[in-house]
Amino acid sequence: MKQTGITTFALAMLITGAVNNIRNLPSAALFGTSLIFFFIFSAIFFLIPTALVSAELASGQAEKNGIYHWVKAAFGEKLGFLSIWLQWVTNLVWFPTALSFVAGVTAYLMDPALAQNKFYLIGTMLGAFWIVTLINLKGIDLSARIVSICTVIGLVLPLILMMSLAAVWFFSGQPLHIQLTHATLLPNLRHLDGWTSLTAIMTGLAGIELAAVHARDVKNPQKTFPRALHLSVWIILTTMIVGSLAIAMVLPREQINLVNGALQAFASFFKAYHIEKWIPVITVMILIGSFGSMISWVISPARGLLQAAQSGYLPLFLRKENKHGVAANLLLTQAAIVTVVCFAFLFMPSVSSSYWLLTALSTQLYMLMYVLLFLSALRLRYKISLQSRAFKIPGGKWGMGLVCLFGLIGCIITLIVGFFPPQGLDLGQAFSYRMIFGSGMVVMTLPILFFYAYKYITSEAALGGEAA
Repeated sequence: MKQTGITTFALAMLITGAVNNIRNLPSAALFGTSLIFFFIFSAIFFLIPTALVSAELASGQAEKNGIYHWVKAAFGEKLGFLSIWLQWVTNLVWFPTALSFVAGVTAYLMDPALAQNKFYLIGTMLGAFWIVTLINLKGIDLSARIVSICTVIGLVLPLILMMSLAAVWFFSGQPLHIQLTHATLLPNLRHLDGWTSLTAIMTGLAGIELAAVHARDVKNPQKTFPRALHLSVWIILTTMIVGSLAIAMVLPREQINLVNGALQAFASFFKAYHIEKWIPVITVMILIGSFGSMISWVISPARGLLQAAQSGYLPLFLRKENKHGVAANLLLTQAAIVTVVCFAFLFMPSVSSSYWLLTALSTQLYMLMYVLLFLSALRLRYKISLQSRAFKIPGGKWGMGLVCLFGLIGCIITLIVGFFPPQGLDLGQAFSYRMIFGSGMVVMTLPILFFYAYKYITSEAALGGEAA
Protein backbone atom coordinates (compact mmCIF):
# COMPACT_ATOMS: atom_id res chain seq x y z
CA MET A 1 0.00 0.00 0.00
CA LYS A 2 1.37 3.42 -0.93
CA GLN A 3 2.10 5.73 1.99
CA THR A 4 1.64 9.49 1.69
CA GLY A 5 2.36 10.72 5.18
CA ILE A 6 5.82 12.37 5.19
CA THR A 7 5.43 15.97 6.38
CA THR A 8 7.78 18.95 5.90
CA PHE A 9 9.31 18.44 9.35
CA ALA A 10 9.75 14.68 8.86
CA LEU A 11 11.32 15.27 5.44
CA ALA A 12 13.65 17.95 6.85
CA MET A 13 14.72 15.54 9.58
CA LEU A 14 15.17 12.77 6.99
CA ILE A 15 17.46 15.06 4.97
CA THR A 16 19.28 16.49 7.99
CA GLY A 17 19.75 13.05 9.51
CA ALA A 18 21.19 11.70 6.26
CA VAL A 19 23.55 14.62 5.62
CA ASN A 20 24.43 15.87 9.06
CA ASN A 21 26.02 13.65 11.66
CA ILE A 22 28.28 14.08 14.65
CA ARG A 23 30.64 11.48 13.21
CA ASN A 24 31.62 13.97 10.47
CA LEU A 25 32.84 16.61 12.91
CA PRO A 26 36.25 15.14 13.91
CA SER A 27 37.44 14.91 10.28
CA ALA A 28 36.69 18.60 9.80
CA ALA A 29 38.08 19.54 13.22
CA LEU A 30 41.52 18.26 12.18
CA PHE A 31 41.96 21.41 10.11
CA GLY A 32 41.39 23.92 12.89
CA THR A 33 39.99 27.36 12.21
CA SER A 34 40.60 26.99 8.47
CA LEU A 35 37.53 24.73 8.45
CA ILE A 36 35.38 27.89 8.57
CA PHE A 37 36.72 28.92 5.16
CA PHE A 38 36.17 25.46 3.70
CA PHE A 39 32.63 25.17 5.06
CA ILE A 40 31.74 28.54 3.54
CA PHE A 41 33.44 27.52 0.29
CA SER A 42 31.59 24.18 0.29
CA ALA A 43 28.27 25.87 1.01
CA ILE A 44 28.69 28.29 -1.90
CA PHE A 45 30.16 25.82 -4.36
CA PHE A 46 28.30 22.66 -3.35
CA LEU A 47 25.62 22.53 -0.65
CA ILE A 48 23.51 25.51 -1.73
CA PRO A 49 23.74 24.69 -5.48
CA THR A 50 22.80 21.07 -4.75
CA ALA A 51 19.86 22.12 -2.58
CA LEU A 52 18.58 24.63 -5.18
CA VAL A 53 18.90 22.18 -8.08
CA SER A 54 17.29 19.37 -6.07
CA ALA A 55 14.44 21.64 -4.98
CA GLU A 56 13.67 22.64 -8.58
CA LEU A 57 13.90 19.13 -9.99
CA ALA A 58 11.96 17.57 -7.10
CA SER A 59 9.12 20.08 -7.38
CA GLY A 60 7.98 18.50 -10.65
CA GLN A 61 6.37 15.09 -11.07
CA ALA A 62 6.33 13.19 -7.79
CA GLU A 63 6.45 9.78 -9.48
CA LYS A 64 9.64 10.58 -11.41
CA ASN A 65 12.06 11.99 -8.86
CA GLY A 66 15.56 11.13 -7.82
CA ILE A 67 18.92 11.20 -9.55
CA TYR A 68 18.08 8.32 -11.91
CA HIS A 69 14.98 9.98 -13.35
CA TRP A 70 16.64 13.40 -13.59
CA VAL A 71 19.73 12.20 -15.45
CA LYS A 72 17.66 9.82 -17.57
CA ALA A 73 15.40 12.70 -18.68
CA ALA A 74 18.45 14.77 -19.60
CA PHE A 75 20.87 12.26 -21.14
CA GLY A 76 19.11 8.92 -21.50
CA GLU A 77 18.84 5.64 -19.63
CA LYS A 78 22.52 4.63 -19.65
CA LEU A 79 23.81 7.75 -17.95
CA GLY A 80 20.77 7.68 -15.69
CA PHE A 81 21.78 4.22 -14.51
CA LEU A 82 25.42 5.33 -14.14
CA SER A 83 24.31 8.16 -11.85
CA ILE A 84 22.25 5.97 -9.54
CA TRP A 85 24.99 3.32 -9.57
CA LEU A 86 27.52 5.93 -8.38
CA GLN A 87 25.15 7.01 -5.62
CA TRP A 88 24.51 3.44 -4.53
CA VAL A 89 28.08 2.14 -4.76
CA THR A 90 29.26 5.20 -2.81
CA ASN A 91 27.30 3.81 0.11
CA LEU A 92 29.04 0.46 -0.09
CA VAL A 93 32.33 2.27 0.48
CA TRP A 94 30.96 4.81 2.96
CA PHE A 95 28.96 2.47 5.20
CA PRO A 96 32.03 1.03 6.96
CA THR A 97 33.05 4.54 8.09
CA ALA A 98 29.58 5.23 9.52
CA LEU A 99 29.51 1.79 11.12
CA SER A 100 32.98 2.19 12.61
CA PHE A 101 31.70 5.34 14.30
CA VAL A 102 28.82 3.36 15.82
CA ALA A 103 31.29 0.71 17.00
CA GLY A 104 33.59 3.36 18.47
CA VAL A 105 30.73 5.03 20.32
CA THR A 106 29.58 1.66 21.66
CA ALA A 107 33.12 0.98 22.87
CA TYR A 108 32.92 4.09 25.04
CA LEU A 109 30.12 2.44 27.00
CA MET A 110 32.30 -0.59 27.76
CA ASP A 111 36.02 -0.04 27.21
CA PRO A 112 37.39 2.84 25.06
CA ALA A 113 40.42 0.70 24.16
CA LEU A 114 38.10 -1.51 22.11
CA ALA A 115 37.83 1.33 19.56
CA GLN A 116 41.27 0.31 18.29
CA ASN A 117 40.47 -3.41 18.14
CA LYS A 118 39.67 -4.20 14.51
CA PHE A 119 37.91 -7.48 15.26
CA TYR A 120 35.61 -5.81 17.80
CA LEU A 121 34.92 -3.03 15.29
CA ILE A 122 33.98 -5.43 12.49
CA GLY A 123 31.70 -7.51 14.70
CA THR A 124 29.85 -4.47 16.04
CA MET A 125 29.69 -2.81 12.62
CA LEU A 126 28.07 -5.82 11.00
CA GLY A 127 25.59 -6.31 13.83
CA ALA A 128 24.49 -2.66 13.59
CA PHE A 129 24.15 -2.72 9.82
CA TRP A 130 22.02 -5.83 9.72
CA ILE A 131 19.69 -4.40 12.39
CA VAL A 132 19.26 -1.20 10.34
CA THR A 133 18.61 -3.28 7.21
CA LEU A 134 15.88 -5.27 8.95
CA ILE A 135 14.20 -2.04 10.12
CA ASN A 136 14.16 -0.72 6.55
CA LEU A 137 12.45 -3.88 5.33
CA LYS A 138 9.33 -2.61 7.16
CA GLY A 139 8.86 0.32 4.74
CA ILE A 140 9.62 4.02 4.33
CA ASP A 141 6.74 5.24 6.51
CA LEU A 142 8.14 3.51 9.59
CA SER A 143 11.71 4.42 8.62
CA ALA A 144 10.85 8.12 8.29
CA ARG A 145 9.22 8.19 11.73
CA ILE A 146 12.19 6.47 13.36
CA VAL A 147 14.66 8.78 11.59
CA SER A 148 12.79 11.88 12.81
CA ILE A 149 12.95 10.69 16.41
CA CYS A 150 16.60 9.60 16.14
CA THR A 151 17.64 12.89 14.50
CA VAL A 152 16.14 15.00 17.29
CA ILE A 153 17.45 12.82 20.14
CA GLY A 154 20.81 11.84 18.70
CA LEU A 155 21.80 14.78 16.51
CA VAL A 156 19.97 18.04 17.25
CA LEU A 157 20.07 17.82 21.06
CA PRO A 158 23.73 16.66 21.34
CA LEU A 159 24.85 19.34 18.88
CA ILE A 160 22.98 22.04 20.80
CA LEU A 161 24.64 20.77 23.98
CA MET A 162 28.09 20.69 22.35
CA MET A 163 27.70 24.24 21.02
CA SER A 164 26.49 25.46 24.41
CA LEU A 165 29.40 23.85 26.25
CA ALA A 166 31.83 25.30 23.71
CA ALA A 167 30.38 28.79 24.21
CA VAL A 168 30.78 28.51 27.99
CA TRP A 169 34.32 27.17 27.49
CA PHE A 170 35.23 30.08 25.20
CA PHE A 171 33.77 32.90 27.26
CA SER A 172 35.06 31.52 30.58
CA GLY A 173 38.66 31.83 29.38
CA GLN A 174 39.48 28.11 29.17
CA PRO A 175 42.60 27.19 27.13
CA LEU A 176 41.98 26.94 23.37
CA HIS A 177 43.79 24.67 20.92
CA ILE A 178 42.94 26.91 17.98
CA GLN A 179 43.56 30.58 17.29
CA LEU A 180 40.87 32.73 15.73
CA THR A 181 43.07 35.12 13.77
CA HIS A 182 43.13 36.32 10.15
CA ALA A 183 46.24 34.21 9.54
CA THR A 184 44.63 30.97 10.77
CA LEU A 185 41.18 31.55 9.27
CA LEU A 186 42.55 31.59 5.72
CA PRO A 187 44.50 28.41 4.86
CA ASN A 188 47.44 28.20 2.48
CA LEU A 189 45.65 27.79 -0.84
CA ARG A 190 48.76 27.88 -3.01
CA HIS A 191 49.41 24.16 -2.59
CA LEU A 192 46.93 21.32 -3.05
CA ASP A 193 47.84 19.95 0.39
CA GLY A 194 46.09 22.98 1.86
CA TRP A 195 42.85 21.84 0.27
CA THR A 196 42.78 18.31 1.74
CA SER A 197 40.21 19.31 4.36
CA LEU A 198 37.74 19.88 1.51
CA THR A 199 37.34 16.11 1.15
CA ALA A 200 36.21 15.68 4.76
CA ILE A 201 33.86 18.65 4.62
CA MET A 202 32.29 17.71 1.27
CA THR A 203 31.62 14.25 2.70
CA GLY A 204 29.76 15.86 5.58
CA LEU A 205 27.57 17.87 3.19
CA ALA A 206 26.73 15.22 0.59
CA GLY A 207 23.34 13.56 0.30
CA ILE A 208 20.87 16.44 0.39
CA GLU A 209 19.27 15.19 -2.84
CA LEU A 210 18.61 11.71 -1.45
CA ALA A 211 15.12 12.33 -0.14
CA ALA A 212 13.77 13.06 -3.64
CA VAL A 213 13.28 9.32 -4.26
CA HIS A 214 10.56 9.38 -1.58
CA ALA A 215 8.53 12.06 -3.39
CA ARG A 216 5.53 9.78 -3.87
CA ASP A 217 5.35 9.36 -0.08
CA VAL A 218 5.46 13.10 0.71
CA LYS A 219 2.46 15.31 1.38
CA ASN A 220 2.29 18.03 -1.31
CA PRO A 221 5.85 17.39 -2.60
CA GLN A 222 5.92 20.45 -4.88
CA LYS A 223 5.90 22.75 -1.84
CA THR A 224 7.23 20.40 0.84
CA PHE A 225 10.60 19.68 -0.82
CA PRO A 226 11.77 23.31 -1.22
CA ARG A 227 10.71 24.14 2.33
CA ALA A 228 12.38 21.06 3.82
CA LEU A 229 15.58 21.63 1.83
CA HIS A 230 15.77 25.29 2.90
CA LEU A 231 15.36 24.35 6.57
CA SER A 232 17.89 21.53 6.27
CA VAL A 233 20.60 23.74 4.73
CA TRP A 234 20.52 26.17 7.65
CA ILE A 235 20.52 23.42 10.27
CA ILE A 236 23.38 21.55 8.58
CA LEU A 237 25.67 24.55 8.08
CA THR A 238 25.20 26.00 11.57
CA THR A 239 25.68 22.75 13.45
CA MET A 240 28.58 21.48 11.32
CA ILE A 241 30.67 24.65 11.59
CA VAL A 242 30.12 25.29 15.29
CA GLY A 243 30.35 21.59 16.21
CA SER A 244 33.64 21.10 14.36
CA LEU A 245 35.10 24.23 15.96
CA ALA A 246 34.03 22.97 19.39
CA ILE A 247 36.08 19.79 18.94
CA ALA A 248 39.09 21.67 17.52
CA MET A 249 38.87 24.14 20.39
CA VAL A 250 38.99 21.62 23.23
CA LEU A 251 41.26 18.90 21.75
CA PRO A 252 44.84 19.17 20.42
CA ARG A 253 44.99 18.27 16.73
CA GLU A 254 47.22 15.24 17.28
CA GLN A 255 44.77 13.77 19.81
CA ILE A 256 41.66 13.96 17.63
CA ASN A 257 40.50 10.46 16.78
CA LEU A 258 38.51 10.32 13.53
CA VAL A 259 36.15 7.70 14.96
CA ASN A 260 35.70 8.94 18.54
CA GLY A 261 36.64 12.61 18.31
CA ALA A 262 33.16 13.86 19.24
CA LEU A 263 33.03 11.75 22.39
CA GLN A 264 36.56 12.86 23.28
CA ALA A 265 35.34 16.45 23.13
CA PHE A 266 32.26 15.73 25.27
CA ALA A 267 34.45 13.91 27.80
CA SER A 268 36.77 16.94 28.02
CA PHE A 269 33.84 19.32 28.50
CA PHE A 270 32.15 17.12 31.09
CA LYS A 271 35.40 16.61 33.02
CA ALA A 272 36.06 20.35 33.12
CA TYR A 273 32.54 21.01 34.42
CA HIS A 274 32.58 18.00 36.81
CA ILE A 275 29.60 16.25 35.19
CA GLU A 276 31.36 13.07 34.01
CA LYS A 277 28.34 10.99 35.08
CA TRP A 278 26.51 12.25 31.98
CA ILE A 279 29.01 10.72 29.54
CA PRO A 280 27.07 7.43 29.18
CA VAL A 281 23.86 9.39 28.50
CA ILE A 282 25.35 11.49 25.70
CA THR A 283 27.02 8.38 24.33
CA VAL A 284 23.68 6.59 24.01
CA MET A 285 22.11 9.68 22.44
CA ILE A 286 24.84 9.90 19.78
CA LEU A 287 24.43 6.20 19.13
CA ILE A 288 20.70 6.73 18.52
CA GLY A 289 21.47 9.54 16.08
CA SER A 290 23.90 7.37 14.14
CA PHE A 291 21.29 4.65 13.74
CA GLY A 292 18.84 7.20 12.38
CA SER A 293 21.38 8.42 9.85
CA MET A 294 22.15 4.92 8.65
CA ILE A 295 18.45 4.14 8.19
CA SER A 296 18.26 7.05 5.73
CA TRP A 297 21.34 5.95 3.81
CA VAL A 298 20.33 2.30 3.64
CA ILE A 299 16.88 2.85 2.18
CA SER A 300 17.21 5.93 -0.06
CA PRO A 301 19.98 4.92 -2.54
CA ALA A 302 18.61 1.37 -2.72
CA ARG A 303 15.19 2.75 -3.59
CA GLY A 304 16.79 4.87 -6.31
CA LEU A 305 18.56 1.81 -7.69
CA LEU A 306 15.21 0.01 -7.76
CA GLN A 307 13.87 2.72 -10.07
CA ALA A 308 16.63 1.88 -12.55
CA ALA A 309 16.20 -1.85 -11.96
CA GLN A 310 12.60 -1.58 -13.14
CA SER A 311 13.97 -0.42 -16.50
CA GLY A 312 15.65 -3.80 -16.89
CA TYR A 313 19.17 -3.21 -15.57
CA LEU A 314 18.91 -5.71 -12.71
CA PRO A 315 17.56 -9.27 -12.57
CA LEU A 316 13.93 -9.80 -11.55
CA PHE A 317 15.13 -11.30 -8.27
CA LEU A 318 16.45 -7.89 -7.17
CA ARG A 319 13.36 -5.99 -8.35
CA LYS A 320 10.83 -7.83 -6.20
CA GLU A 321 9.14 -5.70 -3.54
CA ASN A 322 7.68 -6.99 -0.30
CA LYS A 323 4.27 -6.05 1.10
CA HIS A 324 5.76 -2.78 2.46
CA GLY A 325 6.89 -1.64 -0.99
CA VAL A 326 10.57 -2.34 -0.23
CA ALA A 327 12.95 -4.16 -2.56
CA ALA A 328 13.82 -6.72 0.11
CA ASN A 329 16.21 -8.83 -1.98
CA LEU A 330 18.09 -5.71 -3.06
CA LEU A 331 18.50 -4.55 0.54
CA LEU A 332 19.69 -7.99 1.65
CA THR A 333 22.16 -8.16 -1.24
CA GLN A 334 23.41 -4.70 -0.30
CA ALA A 335 23.91 -5.87 3.28
CA ALA A 336 25.89 -8.89 2.11
CA ILE A 337 28.22 -6.70 0.02
CA VAL A 338 28.74 -4.22 2.87
CA THR A 339 29.65 -7.18 5.09
CA VAL A 340 32.51 -8.01 2.72
CA VAL A 341 33.65 -4.36 2.38
CA CYS A 342 33.82 -3.98 6.17
CA PHE A 343 36.69 -6.44 6.26
CA ALA A 344 38.85 -3.78 4.55
CA PHE A 345 39.57 -2.58 8.10
CA LEU A 346 41.69 -5.67 8.68
CA PHE A 347 44.17 -4.67 5.98
CA MET A 348 44.78 -0.99 6.82
CA PRO A 349 47.59 0.25 9.11
CA SER A 350 45.17 1.87 11.58
CA VAL A 351 41.50 2.51 12.18
CA SER A 352 41.89 6.23 11.41
CA SER A 353 43.68 5.52 8.12
CA SER A 354 40.93 3.08 7.12
CA TYR A 355 38.35 5.68 8.03
CA TRP A 356 40.00 8.38 5.92
CA LEU A 357 40.67 6.21 2.87
CA LEU A 358 37.08 4.94 2.68
CA THR A 359 35.71 8.43 3.37
CA ALA A 360 37.82 9.95 0.59
CA LEU A 361 36.96 7.16 -1.88
CA SER A 362 33.23 7.46 -1.24
CA THR A 363 33.48 11.24 -1.65
CA GLN A 364 35.16 10.91 -5.04
CA LEU A 365 32.53 8.51 -6.35
CA TYR A 366 29.76 10.77 -5.08
CA MET A 367 31.31 13.85 -6.71
CA LEU A 368 31.14 12.08 -10.08
CA MET A 369 27.41 11.63 -9.52
CA TYR A 370 27.01 15.30 -8.66
CA VAL A 371 28.75 16.28 -11.90
CA LEU A 372 26.00 14.38 -13.72
CA LEU A 373 23.36 16.04 -11.52
CA PHE A 374 24.46 19.60 -12.36
CA LEU A 375 24.89 18.85 -16.07
CA SER A 376 21.42 17.28 -16.13
CA ALA A 377 19.84 20.27 -14.42
CA LEU A 378 21.39 22.56 -17.04
CA ARG A 379 20.17 20.41 -19.92
CA LEU A 380 16.68 20.02 -18.50
CA ARG A 381 16.27 23.77 -18.06
CA TYR A 382 17.00 24.20 -21.78
CA LYS A 383 15.35 20.99 -22.99
CA ILE A 384 12.09 20.80 -21.02
CA SER A 385 9.57 23.47 -20.12
CA LEU A 386 9.55 23.96 -16.36
CA GLN A 387 6.27 25.87 -16.16
CA SER A 388 4.73 23.04 -14.12
CA ARG A 389 7.38 23.20 -11.42
CA ALA A 390 6.34 24.80 -8.14
CA PHE A 391 9.90 26.03 -7.46
CA LYS A 392 12.36 27.46 -9.96
CA ILE A 393 15.84 28.83 -9.37
CA PRO A 394 15.61 32.63 -9.80
CA GLY A 395 17.25 34.28 -12.80
CA GLY A 396 15.93 32.04 -15.55
CA LYS A 397 18.49 30.12 -17.59
CA TRP A 398 21.29 32.42 -16.43
CA GLY A 399 20.42 31.75 -12.80
CA MET A 400 20.40 28.00 -13.35
CA GLY A 401 23.67 28.25 -15.30
CA LEU A 402 25.42 30.14 -12.51
CA VAL A 403 24.20 27.76 -9.81
CA CYS A 404 25.31 24.70 -11.80
CA LEU A 405 28.67 26.31 -12.65
CA PHE A 406 29.36 26.88 -8.96
CA GLY A 407 28.38 23.30 -8.19
CA LEU A 408 30.61 21.90 -10.93
CA ILE A 409 33.59 23.97 -9.71
CA GLY A 410 33.19 22.55 -6.21
CA CYS A 411 32.94 18.98 -7.52
CA ILE A 412 35.99 19.25 -9.79
CA ILE A 413 38.20 20.77 -7.07
CA THR A 414 37.13 18.00 -4.67
CA LEU A 415 37.90 15.32 -7.26
CA ILE A 416 41.42 16.72 -7.68
CA VAL A 417 42.34 17.17 -4.02
CA GLY A 418 40.99 13.73 -3.10
CA PHE A 419 44.18 12.20 -4.50
CA PHE A 420 46.31 14.04 -1.93
CA PRO A 421 46.41 12.33 1.49
CA PRO A 422 46.28 14.59 4.59
CA GLN A 423 49.33 14.95 6.78
CA GLY A 424 49.37 13.23 10.15
CA LEU A 425 47.64 9.98 9.16
CA ASP A 426 49.42 6.68 8.50
CA LEU A 427 48.36 6.17 4.89
CA GLY A 428 51.66 4.94 3.50
CA GLN A 429 53.55 6.56 0.61
CA ALA A 430 51.66 9.17 -1.41
CA PHE A 431 52.16 7.19 -4.64
CA SER A 432 50.83 3.97 -3.10
CA TYR A 433 47.86 5.87 -1.65
CA ARG A 434 46.99 7.30 -5.06
CA MET A 435 47.32 3.89 -6.71
CA ILE A 436 44.99 2.27 -4.15
CA PHE A 437 42.67 5.24 -4.39
CA GLY A 438 42.52 5.24 -8.19
CA SER A 439 42.14 1.46 -8.33
CA GLY A 440 39.25 1.66 -5.86
CA MET A 441 37.42 4.14 -8.07
CA VAL A 442 37.88 1.91 -11.13
CA VAL A 443 36.82 -1.26 -9.33
CA MET A 444 33.68 0.37 -7.95
CA THR A 445 32.66 1.84 -11.32
CA LEU A 446 33.45 -1.04 -13.71
CA PRO A 447 30.44 -3.25 -12.78
CA ILE A 448 28.28 -0.76 -14.66
CA LEU A 449 29.48 -2.41 -17.89
CA PHE A 450 28.10 -5.76 -16.73
CA PHE A 451 24.65 -4.26 -16.12
CA TYR A 452 24.68 -2.52 -19.50
CA ALA A 453 25.49 -5.88 -21.10
CA TYR A 454 22.80 -7.62 -19.02
CA LYS A 455 20.09 -5.27 -20.21
CA TYR A 456 21.25 -5.53 -23.83
CA ILE A 457 21.28 -9.35 -23.77
CA THR A 458 17.89 -9.64 -22.04
CA SER A 459 16.37 -7.05 -24.39
CA GLU A 460 17.66 -8.92 -27.45
CA ALA A 461 16.39 -12.21 -26.05
CA ALA A 462 12.96 -10.67 -25.45
CA LEU A 463 12.85 -9.29 -29.01
CA GLY A 464 13.91 -12.66 -30.37
CA GLY A 465 11.15 -14.36 -28.40
CA GLU A 466 8.55 -11.94 -29.77
CA ALA A 467 9.78 -12.48 -33.34
CA ALA A 468 9.53 -16.23 -32.92
